[in-house]
Amino acid sequence: MSNVPADLRYTNDHEYVKKTSDPAIVQIGITDYAQGELGDVVFVNLPKKGDKFGAHAVFGTIEAVKAVSELYSPLAGEVVEINTALDADPAAINRDPYGAGYLVKIKVADAGAMGSLLSAEAYKKHIGE
Repeated sequence: MSNVPADLRYTNDHEYVKKTSDPAIVQIGITDYAQGELGDVVFVNLPKKGDKFGAHAVFGTIEAVKAVSELYSPLAGEVVEINTALDADPAAINRDPYGAGYLVKIKVADAGAMGSLLSAEAYKKHIGE
C-alpha cells in the first residue's frame, strides 16, 4: 500500500504538489507509488532555477535501474529552487519522496490551478488502492 498524504494534490502522471509557507510557491516531487514502481533511483535530470514551464510540460527525467521516465510539471510556473542534494543522493527519492526526495519548488502562475489536480482519494482510486 502506497503512502498518499491527504494534504497533497496529485497528477495522473504520479507527481505531487505540496503547499509551502509561501502561498505562491509549491514543492513538486514524485509520489511514493511512482518511486516504488520505478525501483532504485540512480539519477535525476532537473531544470535550472528560473526555467519556466506550462502545466503538463516535461521539466526533467528520472532514471532508475529499471527505466527512465519523464517528469511533468503539474502546474505552470517558474522554478525557484532545485533539490541539489539529489545530485549526490538520488536514492533520497526512494527513501523520502515527500520530504528530502522532493524535486523542485516552483512559483505558480495561477494558484487556482491547484483545484484541477487530484485529491488524495482520487489519486488512490487512480492507482487502484
